[in-house]
Amino acid sequence: MLKILMYNVRPDEQKPLDGWVKQNGVQVDTNSVPLNAETVDLAKGYDGIVIQQHGPVSDPTIYEKLHLFGIKQITLRITGYEIIDLDQAKQNDLVVTNVPAYSPRSVSELVLADVMSLLRHIGEVGEREKHGDFSWKGVEAREIHTLTVGIIGAGKIGSAVARIFRALGATVIAADPIHRPELNDTLTYVDHETVFKTADIVTMHTPLTDETNQMINADVFKKMKPSAIFINASRGQVVDTGALVNALEDQEISAAAIDTFEGENTIVGQDLTGKPIDNDNLKKLLAIPNVNVTPHIGFYTEVAVQNMVEIALNDVMMILNGQKSPHEVGE
Repeated sequence: MLKILMYNVRPDEQKPLDGWVKQNGVQVDTNSVPLNAETVDLAKGYDGIVIQQHGPVSDPTIYEKLHLFGIKQITLRITGYEIIDLDQAKQNDLVVTNVPAYSPRSVSELVLADVMSLLRHIGEVGEREKHGDFSWKGVEAREIHTLTVGIIGAGKIGSAVARIFRALGATVIAADPIHRPELNDTLTYVDHETVFKTADIVTMHTPLTDETNQMINADVFKKMKPSAIFINASRGQVVDTGALVNALEDQEISAAAIDTFEGENTIVGQDLTGKPIDNDNLKKLLAIPNVNVTPHIGFYTEVAVQNMVEIALNDVMMILNGQKSPHEVGE
């Protein structure tokens, strides 16, 4: 019987995991630790591995040992694969796969919730009400159908975001090097400058690459409308967080929603009650009433968790059976 090891398994993943095992008759063992140089030996004796984590898999020893153990792949049950050293994987004959579309609606629905909350000034109103202020000053709202939504990265998730806002009557524009004909009735493709300068809502849905790293910086915020809402539900490093804080404090933009942020690796998914948060920019964002901060939960729905587990395990089986997974990365 084939044996697969899943690293860093959460309790909510157990039900879909059990269902997959019952259906496929494969042994899948689990642990609660990430893959690193200290835990790679746990993979010895297994045919394949599945991981999900925020921390990088950077030590060359990891790849060398996996190859030595006879493992042929590293399968991520997440979208972001920047944590993998693709060169080291290739040198050690390890196929890398991800789950590029576990549920685009999950992220797009969080973006919608954030936009609705910020447009209606829910955070600001709630903060006032704590002090007995129930006035209407400064909270007159704009309606979505009067706005332009600008999407940076109109892939699977960005496309889902576009369709939701188009259905609500917004004008949707997008900057993406790939123009998808199926979106012609949903959005208009423009360049980045046009998105930054004309959109009322700018929402990020790009992977983290050398080109997108810190692409949203102080100069970009200065191009945006003072009334603009900025959303990042992609990767924390695509935004200069210090520049975002300054843009909000200087009223260069009106509001923001952040589901992912620089330095999140040791924070998201953790209960830090009563403990210091070692991230000054995050603390500043948490203190601003017109900013929504969520701990990278855009993906976190029942449908998405089930898809992430099942797609990842199916990919492992394809590779172990000598087939090519449609989700290989780094080719």
